Amino acid sequence: MLSFVILSLASVLASAGQGRPSSLSAAVDQVNPLIGTAGEGQTYPSAGVPFGMTQWAPQTRDGEQKCIAPYYFADTRIQGFRGSHFLTGSCTQDYGSVTLMPMTGPLKLGQAQRSSAFTHSQEQSSPYRYAVTLTDYKIRAAVTGTSHAGLLRFTFASPGLAWILVESNSRVGEGAVTINAQRGEVTGFNPVHRLYAGSGKSAGFNGYFVVRFDHKFRLGGTWTGNTRHEGSEEQAGVEGTPGAYVSFELKTGESVQAKVGTSFTSLDEARRNLDAEIPGWDFQQVEDKARADWSAALEKIQITEPDAAKRSVFYTALYHSMLLPREFSDVGGSHPGFANEGKTEYARNFKYYCDFSLWDTFRSVHPLLTIIDPAREQDMVQSLIAKGEQGGFLPIYPAWNSYTSEMIGDHASTVIVDAYFKGIRGFDVDAAYKLMRKNATEMPGSLAEYVDGKGRRGLESYLKYGYIPLEDRVPNSFHHDEQVSRTLEYAYDDFVVGKLAHALGHEDDAALFAKRAQNYRNVIDPGTGFARGRHTDGTWVSPFDPTKAQSYITEGLPYQYTFFVPQDVEGLISLVGGRKAFIEKLDGLFTGGYYDHGNEPSHHIAYLYDYAGAAWKTQMRVRNVMETKYFDRPDGLAGNDDCGQMSAWYVLSALGFYPVTPGEIAYQIGTPLFDQATILLPGGKRFHIVATGASQGKQYIRSAKLNHETLSRAWITHQEIVAGGELEFEMSSEPNPDWPPQAH
Repeated sequence: MLSFVILSLASVLASAGQGRPSSLSAAVDQVNPLIGTAGEGQTYPSAGVPFGMTQWAPQTRDGEQKCIAPYYFADTRIQGFRGSHFLTGSCTQDYGSVTLMPMTGPLKLGQAQRSSAFTHSQEQSSPYRYAVTLTDYKIRAAVTGTSHAGLLRFTFASPGLAWILVESNSRVGEGAVTINAQRGEVTGFNPVHRLYAGSGKSAGFNGYFVVRFDHKFRLGGTWTGNTRHEGSEEQAGVEGTPGAYVSFELKTGESVQAKVGTSFTSLDEARRNLDAEIPGWDFQQVEDKARADWSAALEKIQITEPDAAKRSVFYTALYHSMLLPREFSDVGGSHPGFANEGKTEYARNFKYYCDFSLWDTFRSVHPLLTIIDPAREQDMVQSLIAKGEQGGFLPIYPAWNSYTSEMIGDHASTVIVDAYFKGIRGFDVDAAYKLMRKNATEMPGSLAEYVDGKGRRGLESYLKYGYIPLEDRVPNSFHHDEQVSRTLEYAYDDFVVGKLAHALGHEDDAALFAKRAQNYRNVIDPGTGFARGRHTDGTWVSPFDPTKAQSYITEGLPYQYTFFVPQDVEGLISLVGGRKAFIEKLDGLFTGGYYDHGNEPSHHIAYLYDYAGAAWKTQMRVRNVMETKYFDRPDGLAGNDDCGQMSAWYVLSALGFYPVTPGEIAYQIGTPLFDQATILLPGGKRFHIVATGASQGKQYIRSAKLNHETLSRAWITHQEIVAGGELEFEMSSEPNPDWPPQAH
């Protein structure tokens, strides 16, 4: 009898976990969402659609705390299933989220108390569906989603009373949940708070949710903290997060489904989003639609690669590149106004996006989108412009729909200019330029606005000295230290603003910004050849060691930041003593162990050999990074994925090229990883990359042809890619110092 019960239970749980049979040839089935969930990746397995508003994930750690993702591979218990807005791969905080948890037996409300053991052997994770067995309760849980809604299915092996808890992950004293038995809904909201500049302040909007069930439920009650209110229908957060629970009387193997609509605007909009995206209860239909959406996105790049692990790493990287920025507007176009407390705006002719980790993603994520998804990138550009118009300044790092001043630089300008010069023109470029110019030349009208996160940090000194001196720091305004890195990044941003000024006929501005683009020279000490801190009197900081972390450098070393001159690599080569000295300096970075792929300041450096006539060293270094920093396992990322930047670097590098200078139309050639790759472009065009032998370890380029014509340069243009055609490499196991011939 016991063996029969165990067999029946296994059969119930297994059948509940079955979805569409996977096709080994489909790109979506190569994705392993568990990559990056251990080590430093800070990713989490989420089910939904590309760039969706809400991502549905298992929750192994509770709360909306800084640097805590919803899920970690090493954890052994699941507390529920969260509709999350965490910036994947980052050290930020979740916000506006809601968690659902099914259970049987005695009611347990606390996250740790109610949690269930699970094993990875009973876990299935894909971009469009997550499923797991909650061992303690003998429940098979599965979740899939759309952009604004999720559908959760809980299959109960045991008959009798079952519970489903709905918790708003609000701060103590905030948020609320309501049970409406007549409508068959549990609703609630979770106030959103800012991080970094304005940390802890209200962001001016909430995460709203509406939960419906496919079974009639019995009213349970509510709770907050350790206080339970049996029979209660409304609960505000008092002692802790507010939650509600309902119950069901079930048969053996019966499933209960819950669908959840989300919005950042209102409960009514959450309902509209839910009705529009999941009108019925067909789990397979929703899953199939999510799978189709992911398939269409991922199959824009098709590779020929016999190694299953390499296929998994590549398509998982592409998947991670397509999670953020997130769609922020409702299906009807409404969204909270940017940095505009309580006001609702409408994006009628475009989807409004937010959560731009711009210091990271201007480098690879946005350039990748200009190739494979220019229509979406256009909406993202329009979203950045809308933020600038609503808030008064282009944001530096717009997340939580607010100014943050997190990180440095002014790279919204870079993203917009990069899109413009790559032919994406469906936005008001004059309005965009006006905002860029304001960021580059004007301080906010008050200290309060500056402290709140508006404008470039240290701009006044930058304009006065041509660099930001070490004495310039305002500790309470996210303007402290990092002076050299800020100077270098502003000089680059000035370069791209100047390019747009010239294109629009603003020649005086173009000359001004071209001159300012040379400000990098003011923080690279010609005596040492390294980026170095400088005082207001012009003297260099002492003592100085370029291989040690310094307060005036952002998340890196002076050695690494010396190479952040993407706007004038030739000028940098000359400044440090010419090509030979430049190559030796690059070699010293790599051989000395100072290259750090786990953080963005290093990401372009391996490609700089191209500029100095040593392209074979770019090929060697890039291939080494691809093979030693990316793996098909939970700890398979070398650092925080940072909203897809780490992953987008891999996607572009594996194709064989990389945008060292976003804002320019050129991509530097590295080394293709696959024998063949094809980019499916808008309009039915294809760009085919052939590198026979690359998959077998041939990493060096002997010769190259573009559309059957000899390619004698170590770069290609955006227009050459999006026009379609073929880039063919003759690969070799031995370096070829004479390629490209134009460099010699």
